[in-house]
Amino acid sequence: MDISEIWSTVFSFQDYAEILPLVSNSLIAGALLGLVGGMIGIFVMLRDMAFAVHGIAELSFAGAAFALLIGTNVVLGSLVGSVLASLVLGLMGAAAKDRNSIIGVLMPFGLGLGILFLALYEGRSANKFGLLTGQIVAVDTVQLGLLAVCSVVVVVALIAMWRPLTFASVDPAVAAARGIPAGRLSVAFMVVLGLSVALSIQVVGALLVLALLITPAAAAIRVSSNPILTVSLSVAFAMTSVVGGILLALAGSLPISPYVTTISFLIYLVCRLIAWRRDKVRHSEKMAVVAA
Repeated sequence: MDISEIWSTVFSFQDYAEILPLVSNSLIAGALLGLVGGMIGIFVMLRDMAFAVHGIAELSFAGAAFALLIGTNVVLGSLVGSVLASLVLGLMGAAAKDRNSIIGVLMPFGLGLGILFLALYEGRSANKFGLLTGQIVAVDTVQLGLLAVCSVVVVVALIAMWRPLTFASVDPAVAAARGIPAGRLSVAFMVVLGLSVALSIQVVGALLVLALLITPAAAAIRVSSNPILTVSLSVAFAMTSVVGGILLALAGSLPISPYVTTISFLIYLVCRLIAWRRDKVRHSEKMAVVAA
């Protein structure tokens, strides 16, 4: 394959206007996932749970693969797998050390189950591949309704426990001393995180869910310490990554995930450069004051 063939595979805007209306459900789903991913990603970063996201994604993948095998709703199967994994992690892994070891045990088990179910599945190979890397046309009207309901549940739950969860995430010892039920909050957050992972897998796939739940929040934290601005930027970055990835994926014949992850990575790279430049200017100003 030469360069021109690679380029036409990645970007080909032929018949773009005719294809665009066909993915309206995916665009709406992408915007919802951007909102959910941007909000919950802040807490994932504060609680240092990036590894947990990956572990839940593997169990969610196993649930989705089993649903595909028996011919039921893939989103529902993904939700069941995610929530079960989240409950196990939330109830058994209060300490970070215990949590990581449990994730290390569950993750290969979930991946193995998922591969087993896909190996037994005799349908279209695109359905198998889509669970790992996402599908641009995977969201039908029924699934979009389920995604919308689950997104509302996640957003409402996060708003309801925002203040105590932030306190417990930043300083769990002081939060516990002041009577905040950190244990119950942790379990509730894990369930909400499981729902978010399950929702994200439908669009970006199990392998690359980190690009939606981690990277936007990590980028926002690099450029702002203001809580409201950080959450707003995280949501904006996540929405830009998903919706932009869907729009670009329409122009090629590749899965959506490479486009989403590339946009997300570029946003993170720009934010790191901005933070580096800002720190350099502040250091120079500080040295100038000292010299004066």
